[in-house]
Amino acid sequence: MKTRADLFAFLDAHGVAHSTLDHPPVFRVEEGLEIKAALPGGHTKNLFLKDAKGQLWLISALGETMIDLKRLHTVIGSARLSFGNAALMEETLGVTPGSVTAFGLINDAGGRVRFVLDAALAGADPVNFHPLSNDATTAVSQAGFRRFLAALGITPMIVDFTAMAVES
Repeated sequence: MKTRADLFAFLDAHGVAHSTLDHPPVFRVEEGLEIKAALPGGHTKNLFLKDAKGQLWLISALGETMIDLKRLHTVIGSARLSFGNAALMEETLGVTPGSVTAFGLINDAGGRVRFVLDAALAGADPVNFHPLSNDATTAVSQAGFRRFLAALGITPMIVDFTAMAVES
C-alpha cells in the first residue's frame, strides 16, 4: 500500500501542486471546524460503500451535501448499498475508518472501486482531502484533482445529489 509520501511523490510526478496542513485526527465531518475555517475550498466527506452484488463504491462529496443512501443505488445503477467493512476498505484503498479519501484510489491497483463525485464538489476549487490518514488535510486545485484521477485511469461518475441525477 502506498503511503502519504508515495501519494505526494505521485502528485509531484503528475504536476499536481498540493499543500498539506497537519492537525489532530478528525473522524467525522462535524469535527475540526477550526481546521476547515483555515483552509479555503471544498471540504469533503467520503463514503466507502459496497453494493449487494459485491461492487465497491467510493463517494466523495462536499461535507454539507445530503446523500440519500436508500435511493442512491437507483441513481448510480448499482444494487442496494451498505457501508463497506474496515478490512475491505484497508485492502482496496489502504485507509482505515475515519481516513476515507479519494486519494485512497491510488491504492486500488485492481480497479475494484467505482468513484462517484458530487457535482457540487466538482465545482469547488481547491478541494481538500485527507492524504491517506485523518491527521492532515491536503488541498489540490480542481484541475489538479482531475489530473490525479486521469493519471489513475479513473473517470468519475458525477452526481448532483440535490436532484439525485447523474450529470456525467
